[in-house]
Amino acid sequence: MAESIVSLVSDVAGQVVKTSYVVIYSPMGRKRKRFPEGCVTVFESEAAARAAAHPEQGHFAAIASGPSRSSEGFRLFYLARWLD
Repeated sequence: MAESIVSLVSDVAGQVVKTSYVVIYSPMGRKRKRFPEGCVTVFESEAAARAAAHPEQGHFAAIASGPSRSSEGFRLFYLARWLD
C-alpha cells in the first residue's frame, strides 16, 4: 500500500509538512512533480487558489505538500495534484 507524501517528507525541524492549496509558477507547463519554494504561493482555500491561477501565464492551481528541505538543501513543495 502506498504511503502519503506527508508521511514520507518532513522538515529539518522534525515537523511534518502540510498539504496546502497553492498556485505554482511553472512556465514550462505541468510536467514536474516538485517545485522550489520561490515558485509556490500558498492560499487559504481552494477557491482562492483557483481565482489566483492564470494558466495562460504559467500560474497553475494545485494541492501540494511542503515546504520540505531536499537533500540538496533547497526548500521544495511536492505536487499532490493539479486543480483543473
